[in-house]
Amino acid sequence: MKYVITLNGKKYEVEVEKGQATASFMGLVKDQPAPVQPAPVQQAPAQQPAAPAASGDGEPVKAPMPGTILQVNVSNGQKVKAGDILFVLEAMKMENEIVAPKDGTITSVVVSKGASVQTDAVLATLQ
Repeated sequence: MKYVITLNGKKYEVEVEKGQATASFMGLVKDQPAPVQPAPVQQAPAQQPAAPAASGDGEPVKAPMPGTILQVNVSNGQKVKAGDILFVLEAMKMENEIVAPKDGTITSVVVSKGASVQTDAVLATLQ
């Protein structure tokens, strides 16, 4: 299949075969419209807005990377130990466990299941 492309203001004839492509730069093609195929349209996945900033007292537990919250394993007032899994965050098709950095009590949970978060977004506070 032959196409005409424009590169730096010059028109070139390009021939494409299965798995191969060749270009003819010798013969410039003038005033020949190139076949146009529409680009595929990609729709962004529906995202839930991130929750508001944390309102509890204590140390914030933050998202280490952007992603989507798959699980929320804690609630306000819950006691946790260092290393307990607080959230599961999906990023780049990988499930990442967000763990408690220390022993304490959850003073606020800021996100819910399905929420999209950015890097350093506060997920909960721990006192």
